[in-house]
Amino acid sequence: MVLKRLLETSEGLVKNISVTTRPPRVGEMDGRDYRFWEQKAFETEKAAGGFLESALVHAKYWYGTLKRDIDANLSQGLDVIKDIDVQGVELVRKALPYPQSVAIFMVPPSLEELRERFQKRGSEDDESLKRRLKSAEAELKRVGEYDYVVVNKDVEEAVADLAAIRQAEHLKRSRGEVAFRKAWGV
Repeated sequence: MVLKRLLETSEGLVKNISVTTRPPRVGEMDGRDYRFWEQKAFETEKAAGGFLESALVHAKYWYGTLKRDIDANLSQGLDVIKDIDVQGVELVRKALPYPQSVAIFMVPPSLEELRERFQKRGSEDDESLKRRLKSAEAELKRVGEYDYVVVNKDVEEAVADLAAIRQAEHLKRSRGEVAFRKAWGV
């Protein structure tokens, strides 16, 4: 919900659509929510080096980010946002170290709130819910690897936080110095 709202209110920002080998959940559409690929197609793309990052998530399904999609958007001057887990962030940061990539750890206010959100979504059976919560607890230990933390207790507040981070990153000297020096002849 937060990313959807951010994208609705932001110019020059696009969400990268990840590729996954998992089947669609109820209401998900190929090309809108994810690109749902067969395992063989994923393996072929991975072997060809076509992914910026890819990882086996929850020991069950593959997820990945196509390099060509990121490159196409960046070459148009767009900012690209992704919703990925800690494995994906680690791999993206290796391929595109800061300041090329900015990692934001978004977390609900509590583990209990996370449990309630999963249950409300209705997409997890008991086994899957236990696995997801166990993964979340392990992921929380990696918060120190991120540039920012956003606590998602209110959608509009989280959207405002993300917009502020984006604005701050655009104003950093490391991103604007070349253009500044060129414009001012210094």
